[in-house]
Amino acid sequence: MELSLRALEASDWPAVRAIYLEGIATGNATFETEAPGWERWDAAHLPACRFVACDPAGVIGFAALSPISARKVYAGVAEVSVYVAHRARGAGAGAALLRALIETSEAAGIWTLQAGIFPENHPSLRLHERQGFRIVGIRERIGRLSGKWRDVALLERRSKTD
Repeated sequence: MELSLRALEASDWPAVRAIYLEGIATGNATFETEAPGWERWDAAHLPACRFVACDPAGVIGFAALSPISARKVYAGVAEVSVYVAHRARGAGAGAALLRALIETSEAAGIWTLQAGIFPENHPSLRLHERQGFRIVGIRERIGRLSGKWRDVALLERRSKTD
């Protein structure tokens, strides 16, 4: 598969939103049940650390970082989001996106990346573990989705440059 990465731009939002909606539909990607508008999504993610993966047909995945807290002490900690279109899963886009987040986050002074992943989402767990993330615990019954309590595996990756 021909794959390229570039910075995510506002004009990518329709494609990014569609991929996010595919993730929501799986029931194993997020607690969210609807995609936000661009303004809300944009405000919740760090401007310097967002990418799209593209093939000749267009955007096939995206990745971005969100601050975990407004407190200064946590300025170097961010939460990872990686989503790949159903048609492109398993072709390397997720790994390329996650590597790009790692590289740019380290250059931006971020020392810890964290991810919350449903334990049933085995492909996402494997993806993160292959990029140096480790499971630090399971947050049991942390939230409800479709009326059912769900656990979330908490993963983290410490920067190797710090």
